[in-house]
Amino acid sequence: MTTKAVAVIFGLYGIINISVFYVNYLLLIPKFLNRKRYKLFVLSIITTLIAYGLLKYGVGLIFKDIILDRMKGQSIGFWKYFLNTFFITLIFLFLSTVLKFTIDWFLNERVQRDLENQRLTAELSFLKSQINPHFLFNSLNSIYSLAYQKSDTTPEAILKLSEIMRYMLYECNDNKVDLSKELQYLQNYIDLQKIRFGNKAFINFEVLGEVTNQQIVPLLLISFIENAFKHGIANDAQHPIQMRINVEGGRLYFFIQNKKHSHNRDAAGGIGLPNVRRRLDLLYPGKYNLDIRDETDTYTCQLSLAL
Repeated sequence: MTTKAVAVIFGLYGIINISVFYVNYLLLIPKFLNRKRYKLFVLSIITTLIAYGLLKYGVGLIFKDIILDRMKGQSIGFWKYFLNTFFITLIFLFLSTVLKFTIDWFLNERVQRDLENQRLTAELSFLKSQINPHFLFNSLNSIYSLAYQKSDTTPEAILKLSEIMRYMLYECNDNKVDLSKELQYLQNYIDLQKIRFGNKAFINFEVLGEVTNQQIVPLLLISFIENAFKHGIANDAQHPIQMRINVEGGRLYFFIQNKKHSHNRDAAGGIGLPNVRRRLDLLYPGKYNLDIRDETDTYTCQLSLAL
């Protein structure tokens, strides 16, 4: 028996085994098992086992002399040979089934992750889109009040608002922005509120730590400041709004506290703070702590998050 003849026989058996693998992988599983047609799948597997067992037996008959020569004349009966090929075929069917399920599972997981990412991106875009109208609504109310009073500071307020809106429209399109730019944006908003109150808005704004080369999700802190000005008493020099930002150890610590008005219900439905909490959940999952204390006379927010 030549080596070439043996290679031909093993090559034929290899082709048969590979064809069993792909018939199950590409045809039987998608057509029957994935569609929950279990009885037809079992029937097709049995049929495949019998058909390929007979096919291998036929190959054995064709090359009977060569096989007997390799086995030194020892003959194998039909059933023994058939069962041997049956189990080999069963192994390839099992391997193809396991591989198919494994690949499908990973593909499905990737699709689910992509869908979830798309959903989260859409939700974040929606939440961010709410910030601009909410902020603009409050700011225009402030400027309207100045214009109604015929204040000389109205042009300055409009200029401040244009700077704020330019930042919101053109510099907040990325997922994160420089912390220094975000702080300048907050300062512009505070300046706008001081103009609104005729420079009688009292706020102690302190920045500690190194803020350069740090980034943060844009428009994340503004709602806390809006809330303090809207519901707090900003024109009381004895009880100014206290605001502090500290960057330390790769984390940002934000603190703001204001004295409350006796009537501080948000007539607009309170879009700001629930919006912030949801954005924190999506963008800083497990990486932030938010503590809001609504006491009798004061309202305090403390936020820490990993930068």
